[in-house]
Amino acid sequence: MKCPFCADPDTKVIDSRLIGEGNQIRRRRECIKCSERFTTYESAELNFPRIIKSDGRREPFNEEKLRAGILRALEKRPVKTERIDIAVANIMHKLRVTGDREVAAMMIGNWVMEQLRTIDQVAYVRFASVYRSFEDVRAFLDEIEQLEHELPPELRKSQLDLLDSEDGEES
Repeated sequence: MKCPFCADPDTKVIDSRLIGEGNQIRRRRECIKCSERFTTYESAELNFPRIIKSDGRREPFNEEKLRAGILRALEKRPVKTERIDIAVANIMHKLRVTGDREVAAMMIGNWVMEQLRTIDQVAYVRFASVYRSFEDVRAFLDEIEQLEHELPPELRKSQLDLLDSEDGEES
């Protein structure tokens, strides 16, 4: 690596540390010629598959677009940023491990719904209503009833009820 101060190509690494979730390395370097020190960051370059839209168009994967969709569904909901970051990381991991060169946008939408289902039921229903193009109130109610019956008890405890229980008490 060239020194940013004198452009000499000879530098040495004097310290390396993992940062973040271990996906990046921070290196302290020193120039052999001018003795100036500087920091570099190293991370793996990962190629994501192209996304096939419902109309057949293909576009590069865009993490910001994924995050924006999740944030829109979670707008004004009490969800920590760390939980959103984990959901995005989970979806990106699934995308990488498919090994495919192209992935249907529908598959990513389903992964987003899986993540939202575990994070917040209201956000899940918001996203599903747009993603599945609900036509009327009955479609909303059907989705909510299905969600109430399918959600595992350990996840149900951490979320607010979407519908009041039949006896008027919270479950």
